[in-house]
Amino acid sequence: MCAAKKAPAQKPAAAKKSGRVSYGSGTADDPWLLKTPSLSSEYQAWRDEAAGALIVQVGSTKLSYQLRGIEDLAAMLGARGDWVALGNADEGKPTAEGSIEDWARSAKNPVKGYYGLRKGYRGRFANYVTPVLELLGLAELEHGPKNNRARAAQG
Repeated sequence: MCAAKKAPAQKPAAAKKSGRVSYGSGTADDPWLLKTPSLSSEYQAWRDEAAGALIVQVGSTKLSYQLRGIEDLAAMLGARGDWVALGNADEGKPTAEGSIEDWARSAKNPVKGYYGLRKGYRGRFANYVTPVLELLGLAELEHGPKNNRARAAQG
């Protein structure tokens, strides 16, 4: 039985427009090449559909987040309707109330807790997932040295 091969993903318009990210197709063999919101670090990310995970490779460190976090975050940003602080923080560090990082750990989000899958590496959701949303055209993202924000893409 031969598995059907997926066609390569189209290059998202948001990536072409921003010039802040480069892109692949978002698979392990052709990962997205991204920059953190502050544009200070590069990393790779890809979808692992079988595991239901978004994998992020930063140097030799691999982080993983629930794949549904992409759509859930886009929906949350749409519902808020305005800019939301990223609030980046490592797991175990406090988060700014109302920030994306705070939401990504909250018992009130759709998964009732962390989107991060690997204990000890469940933080930094806002730092690594928001550039994926920007690449996919689902969100706008600020790119200052710190205190960045995101909002739902404005149609």
